[in-house]
Amino acid sequence: MENSSVRNYLTLILLALIWGSSFILIKRGLEVFDFIEVATLRIVIAFISLIPFLPKAVKAVERKHYFPIVVTALLGNGIPAFLFAKAQTQLDSALVGTLNALVPLFTLILGVYFFSARPSRANISGIFIGLLGAVFLAFNTAQEGITFNIYILLVVLATIFYATSINVIKKHLQGLNASSIAALAFLIIGPIATIYLFNTRILYQLQTHPDAYKALGYIALLSVLGTSMAAIIFNRLLSRSSAIFVSSITYLIPIVAIFWGVFDGEIITIYHALGFGIILSGVYLVNSKESI
Repeated sequence: MENSSVRNYLTLILLALIWGSSFILIKRGLEVFDFIEVATLRIVIAFISLIPFLPKAVKAVERKHYFPIVVTALLGNGIPAFLFAKAQTQLDSALVGTLNALVPLFTLILGVYFFSARPSRANISGIFIGLLGAVFLAFNTAQEGITFNIYILLVVLATIFYATSINVIKKHLQGLNASSIAALAFLIIGPIATIYLFNTRILYQLQTHPDAYKALGYIALLSVLGTSMAAIIFNRLLSRSSAIFVSSITYLIPIVAIFWGVFDGEIITIYHALGFGIILSGVYLVNSKESI
């Protein structure tokens, strides 16, 4: 294996460890703050951590980059932060982390319709199998029958937004380096989130809740490592590999997320395991270069 390939795979593993741990960090933040406060804090802290990269980014940006950066800011960073936090008010962190494996499926679907990607029959089969797994997980088998968990749709929507952002970065932002893309994206959403921050109960919570600063620490870790620094690492990896390869990080994210979930006392049922397996089988075929 070439050195560049080894570096890409090691970077992929590092990102999986960071992002796979994001869901348990969101869960810890939600123990004190509501989902809007968690998402807002996540964006604001990430924005602050990326300020040192802004001078170089502003010099490098061109007019043609404006709209793609806005799309990346909103769909790759802003809106998903709220969707994931809201979903985790009702879903276990392990389940949310596993559903994140839908990203490469939607990356390929959007790539076909909007970015001239050419899938094989194996890739198309993978899309249908992966979506089948998501539908399976969306239904809970309860004693009174089968019930649909609508919160799973929030995670699915977030993965569609992530997939859109991946394709936009790969297609339209190749002229910018990784740190510039991340810094400019958060420059768009960061100030808005900062202003909104003062309209939340965060300051009151910090003054009155005994575990508020501990929760803030978890969110800060999520923001700096799991949001801003991971975005730089991710964009850098995307610049030297394919969109499908990078999105296949979701093979590894569920493993890390499930580990943290089990460690935290979450129950993984046979239905979860089966749904996870179906989704990952689809992801495997989506990344396959063979035609069937």
